Formats: sequence, structure tokens, C-alpha cells
Amino acid sequence: QVQLVESGGGSVQAGGSLRLSCAASGYTFSSRCMAWFRQAPGKEREGVAAVRSDGSTWYADSVKGRFTISQDNLKSTVTLQMTSLKPEDTGMYYCAADRVNWWLLPRYEYWGRGTQVTVSS
Repeated sequence: QVQLVESGGGSVQAGGSLRLSCAASGYTFSSRCMAWFRQAPGKEREGVAAVRSDGSTWYADSVKGRFTISQDNLKSTVTLQMTSLKPEDTGMYYCAADRVNWWLLPRYEYWGRGTQVTVSS
């Protein structure tokens, strides 16, 4: 059974940085796509960044130049380095994974429970 566990959320002031990690276990497929999504209260879940097993990455326009997604295939982890954080980055951040390259579409089969990120002005 695939499990995704996020960590690293917290509260920071605008301009600060946070690093989120997602530890994946239970899947054996060699080709996969993993992504980070976020959801603010009252808003739809939106894709933030995605990485394919071959290293290809994709970012939402709102985070380009500020967020970096990376993967460690040996450790089965995906990391989201967030810098220059803004109050509008606040939300619950979720890790997602699938064999299919959904990129930033919220159609992934596997999801973590999320980790909260709060950015104050």
C-alpha cells in the first residue's frame, strides 16, 4: 500500500523560507510523477510543483523562481524548498504520487495527509 508522509510545515514571516519533505513507501513502479499541491481555506486545491522520475519538473507560475522541487530516488523522498514566502502561499500542502504524469492536475491516485504552512505579513 502506497503511503506518503509530509513534514516540514510551520509558520514563518513573509520573505522567509521553509523546506517540505515527502517520504514515500509501498510503491514499486519505476516510472512515476510526484507533486506538491496546496489548499487554502475556501479555495480549491492547486498544483504547486511536480517532478517526474526522469527529473523533469513543472511549476505553477505563482511559485516559479521561489520554489524548487527535488527528489531522492534512493530515499524515496521529494522535497519542496520554498523561499521568499508570501502570505498567499499559506495553506495545507499535500504530497501526491502516481504512475501517470499528471503534472499539476489534481488527479493523482495517492495523497498524503498534508502539512500546514502559514506565512504572516
